[in-house]
Amino acid sequence: MSTWRDDPNAIPPWNEQPKCHCGFRTWLQVWTDPLPQGKKGCRFFKCPDIDDDFKACTFMQWIDTRPLGRVSLKEEQERRVRQQQIRLKGKEDELKRRRAELGQREAALKIQEEQFQAREAQFKREAEEQKNRYKEPAQSSTSDGRNKKEKFLRSTQ
Repeated sequence: MSTWRDDPNAIPPWNEQPKCHCGFRTWLQVWTDPLPQGKKGCRFFKCPDIDDDFKACTFMQWIDTRPLGRVSLKEEQERRVRQQQIRLKGKEDELKRRRAELGQREAALKIQEEQFQAREAQFKREAEEQKNRYKEPAQSSTSDGRNKKEKFLRSTQ
């Protein structure tokens, strides 16, 4: 919801207008002079009291620090640069997060690869052991067969 402070054409309610040192409620006015630089178009409160000697009260309170709806080219460029810096900082943070995540994934993959290699080596050892187990009885049976033949031949002779 916008308030009268955000809308350059809105008039503030009477109770929101500050009181002057004289005790009067101030008037809302718009600065029209080009000086001070950057204040043209800004709104301010001013005392309505003028003495009999035509000496005005000097009370003045600015509402806007710069004219509403008007932004200088330099301010607009600065705003865009700040927004771009914020976006770049966000992207940089995202890249750092992704790099950290990637590093964690690489470490996990390295651990898995080491585990895989260890399992593979264990399977190879088990396969070698099984081959050796089957070869030993086969070798002993062939040697037993020769011994039997030799015994048979000796006994027949």
